[in-house]
Amino acid sequence: MKVFKTSQIKSIDAYTIENEPIESIDLMERAATAIFNWFRSKYHKNRRIKIFCGPGNNGGDGLALARLLINTGFNAHCYYLKADSYSADFLTNLDRLKELTPELFLVKHQSDFPEIHTDDLVVDALYGSGLSRSIEGVAAQLIEHINSSGAKVIAIDIPSGLFGEANPVPNNNPVVKSDYCLSLQFPKLAFFMPENEQFLKRWVVLPIGLHTEAIENTATPYHYTTASSIKTDFFQLSTFAHKGTYGHALVIAGSNGMMGAACLCAKSVVRSGVGLVTMHIPKVGYTIAQVNVPEALTSIDSCETHITQFPELYRYQAVCVGPGIAQSTETDQMLVKLIKTCQLPLVVDADGLNLLSRNIDVLNSVNNALILTPHPGEFDRLFGKSQCSWERLERAREMAQKYGVIIVLKGAYTRVVLPSGNVHFNSTGNPGMATGGSGDVLSGIITGLLARGLPPADAAITGVYIHGLAGDLAADEFGQISLCASDIVNYICKAFQHITNNDE
Repeated sequence: MKVFKTSQIKSIDAYTIENEPIESIDLMERAATAIFNWFRSKYHKNRRIKIFCGPGNNGGDGLALARLLINTGFNAHCYYLKADSYSADFLTNLDRLKELTPELFLVKHQSDFPEIHTDDLVVDALYGSGLSRSIEGVAAQLIEHINSSGAKVIAIDIPSGLFGEANPVPNNNPVVKSDYCLSLQFPKLAFFMPENEQFLKRWVVLPIGLHTEAIENTATPYHYTTASSIKTDFFQLSTFAHKGTYGHALVIAGSNGMMGAACLCAKSVVRSGVGLVTMHIPKVGYTIAQVNVPEALTSIDSCETHITQFPELYRYQAVCVGPGIAQSTETDQMLVKLIKTCQLPLVVDADGLNLLSRNIDVLNSVNNALILTPHPGEFDRLFGKSQCSWERLERAREMAQKYGVIIVLKGAYTRVVLPSGNVHFNSTGNPGMATGGSGDVLSGIITGLLARGLPPADAAITGVYIHGLAGDLAADEFGQISLCASDIVNYICKAFQHITNNDE
């Protein structure tokens, strides 16, 4: 799914109105109907609903929703802000609502605010995604009134006061804190930034039939990876396949006291469907690897406690380096040599990234497909500290293009940033996956897909999706609180079944 900036969404709206063709008031009715259907499927008619409308088209959506709710027996009450001017579609819907009910309340100052009970439903239709400045005056006071009410809040399109892309950090502007946000047709880029979680606990995209031609022809570097984005043909197995058919992956990992990371990574490579896996490990890890990953071959470093070298690479199709390798000088030198000489797809994770941050100029020598998998702290060590998630994302785009690498920026909605500057936000995963070893599992899945022959960009995007899906399936079984990295490994097979429909 494409994700657009708010200015582009406005253009797509205009194109739809002109080329469907459809009147703007009818497009608003279509949006309100989608919102109404969501309400009807979720809430009982007896639930008291208070709808707050601003003077623009977001307010018009709220007025149209109020009419649909009241007309079908919902206990809805509508309040709208006094303004110097209103949008034409707002005024049309205001007249339509007045014909249906006298229960319309004009809000001119704070004394006009209704009491909001904790068991009320509040609908925020004050200001939409086109907002360009901080909300002030009575509207700001109303937002504070809503936020302090303790009621469940549903925002239409975007929480009022939140900008569609970049927002101040910390955000001290008046912004509605919503429990649900019903985003029309597309998610907003602001939804993917962790600083904004306080303003939208959950969001849902409601299709409203915007013109497909406009969507297809409007360029954007931002995308949202869903199940329909994953190419499953690649995972069809041949009857006459053998272990050499599906690639051989090399995992350079582990050190004294850190062999768990190496084993988690190697297990994940195995579960990704690769034909063969070799673990290059220090001597201290030999028995641990043989016991914990019996499916893997071993290549033993000359050093007892840490990695100092790597084997010849001609027999492999992809390499992963970093999980648990620690940060010795010899390991540092090994990594630099590997990056300079490796002509295979290479995944660098964990301590590999920390070592790379000391030698960032080596990225100018890359002659292969290189995938970096940092969490925000590792990213900042690599490329400089960012003040907020939006700045970090834009810097990741800049660095991916500068060095020709793929950056998998881990976290909620993990971002896969390609050398083209395109960004793919991931839709799977849950907070329970924020646990030690989860990143080692991810790097293993991506490495396995690379060794199987999936192109690097697809391997990163698909690997991130499968990793999150495995975590979701494991959480369904065990809950999020107790989720651990081994659970994610054990559910990789279920994730593959899910996306290839073999579980039906």
